[in-house]
Order: sequence, then structure tokens, then C-alpha cells
Amino acid sequence: MIPVEEALSRLFALCRPLPPETIALRHAANRVLAAPVIATRDQPPFPASAMDGYAVRDADHAAGAVLSVIGEAAAGRGYSGAIGPGEAIRIFTGAPVPEGGERVVLQEDVTRDGDRITLGDRLEQGSNIRAAGQDFRAGDRIEAPRRLTAPDLALAAAMNVADLTVTRRPVVAFIATGDELVMPGEAPGPDQIIASNSFALAAMAEAAGAEARLLPIARDTEASLRFTVDLARDADLIVTIGGASVGDHDLVGKVTADLGMERSFYKIAMRPGKPLMAGRLGGAVLLGLPGNPVSSIVCGHIFMLPMLAAMQGLPPAPAPQRRAALAEGVAANGPRAHYMRARVETRDGTTLIHPFARQDSALLTVLAEANALLVRPVGDAARPAGTEVGYIPL
Repeated sequence: MIPVEEALSRLFALCRPLPPETIALRHAANRVLAAPVIATRDQPPFPASAMDGYAVRDADHAAGAVLSVIGEAAAGRGYSGAIGPGEAIRIFTGAPVPEGGERVVLQEDVTRDGDRITLGDRLEQGSNIRAAGQDFRAGDRIEAPRRLTAPDLALAAAMNVADLTVTRRPVVAFIATGDELVMPGEAPGPDQIIASNSFALAAMAEAAGAEARLLPIARDTEASLRFTVDLARDADLIVTIGGASVGDHDLVGKVTADLGMERSFYKIAMRPGKPLMAGRLGGAVLLGLPGNPVSSIVCGHIFMLPMLAAMQGLPPAPAPQRRAALAEGVAANGPRAHYMRARVETRDGTTLIHPFARQDSALLTVLAEANALLVRPVGDAARPAGTEVGYIPL
């Protein structure tokens, strides 16, 4: 068995960044930027009013000053003239500040009578004007790589960039294996169960920016598994679920080897999820996950999601960890890293983590209640309540 860290290193070595493609800004959410976005204009492109009020000259900004209102400026409809001594322009938020305007007096700080205003005695010191280019300048960049968020898209749009260069979505083919499996909605036989793991893993892959394909269940024959693997030949990542151990009916290793897979490793010092294999099969990376529901989903978080990030051009990195205090003590850990299902909460400003008492790798109900994986390193000593520990958010 190899450590989790070594397995991740070998998996990253198998992953090659996918080629870029250009897509419309509207469809770029959660995609990974592959080339910088370069602003084509300043923002704001002109000095703009930050408030509704009156644009005046600095020399006229005095309590009790009486000024003549000579025009109006609104967003998208500016005033073309200049502001002279003793003059003011009615102005609205976002409107260009006319020539001569050096500050905006808030509308509630003046009294208006026809075309004349009188400035009050509680004037603000700030100019209430957004300088041209205060947000960004032409030529400023959003650097790649980065996973694009909603604010990123707003920034790119403000830069007047309509199309973005992103990494192509990884195509992930999921193959559940085993005679014991039927699809949800089917009538299982007396010795069968419902295939569940692939639905969670596909959802996780899609949330990570991939295109997920659920292939037919591969039965416990070499012919069936060979046929289903062949359907996945055009995928970037093939994820098999079950059949990766060494029992008489565990055929993934043999069949994929017969098909030419270059195996990178087999078995990891972790729980849940020891029987795990990986390698290259033609142009695809193959990740063989264990069949137990919790084991496969935990391994999806620890291995599959970092692989998908690397395929999209993000720097190779393990699943991000946060810190919390143990709500109750835990026993010493053994020779395998343990990813314990847990619940994290914040109480009185302290982040606490509660490991579940039941950690069986077949218990989907426990995993569904969990929002974290408490990470117990190999050989970790017993830890009392209050100890700060690492966890992976779910």
C-alpha cells in the first residue's frame, strides 16, 4: 500500500491539461480560464457621480452658498457643457461629471427653490466622485488559470470582453460493475442492490466542471466489462466503481491490463477506500474506485476532484483542508489515513467538528448527514476534545 500523498502525486503525473476552447461569456461560469482576460477600456470610463445630488466647483462648496442649476446629467445621458463659478448641475448616480465639476453635494444637503439651490451647513468632506479608471484600466488583466466565479464574469463583461478562452471540459465516463447491481427504478432480484455510487460521483464531477457520462452497468464477465470500457474510449477520465479488488469476480485489473492499461499503483493506505487503482488506458486516465458506497464517494473527493482540477489546468493540489476543534475525543489511529465522516458547526464563534460514531463504509445515511471528512493521519495519537484538527469540507 502506498500513502495518500504518493497516490495523488502519481495521479497528477497521469493527468494532462486539456486543450483550450473559446466560449461565450454567458456560458463560462465555473469553467477554468486558460488565457488572460484583458480589459479593453477604463472603468469607469469617465469621472462618475457616486451619489444623487448636485455637481459643483470646489470653490463653491461652502455652507450657505447659493448656486444656479444650469442643467442635468443622468446615467447614459450626460451634460455636454461646463460648470462655471456659482453654477451647479443636477446629477444622478453613475452619470458623467461635467467639466468643472469637482465634487457632488448630496441632494439631502441642499435646499432647492426653482433653479436655485442653497447648500446646507452639514456638507460632506468627500468628493462623491468615482475617478476615471478607479476600478481598472485598459490593459489590466484577469490572470489564468482560475475557476471563473460570478464576480469574475461581471468583471470580464465590464472589461468589454464577450468571449473567454477556457480549458475544455473533461469528459468522465462512469462504469459501475457487478452482477449485484440494478439501476434505480428497476426491480432488484433477491440478491441484488441498487447502483447508487455513480450518481453521487457524476454530480461531483459536473460540479467540478466536467461532463459526466453514466455508462451501462458492467456485469461480472470479461466480455461485459470489456464492452463497457470500450464505450468509454473517447473519455478523458474513466472511473470504474467496484471490481478493483482481488476476488474471483473482481475483473477490472485483469481486463484493463489485457486492454493495455499501464497501471500506476494499486492499494492505498487509507480508509475507507484501500482497493483503488489507476493508470493510463489509451488516451484516457483510468481511476478504479472501490465498490462500497462511502468508500467510492470519499475517494472521489480525495482523488477524482483534484484530478479533474489538474486536467482543467489548475495547479495540482490535494483537496483543501480547514481547521476545527474536536467536539469530542477520538481514539488513536492505525497504519492507514482515516477520513472520518463528521459534522462541522460553529458555536459561540468556535468551529467544532463532531465525528460520527458509525464509520462503516456502507452507510450512505451517515455520509448524507456529514458535511466534512475529519482527516486522521497515519499513526495519529488519541486526541482529546478541543484539539485542533484538519478536515475536508463536503
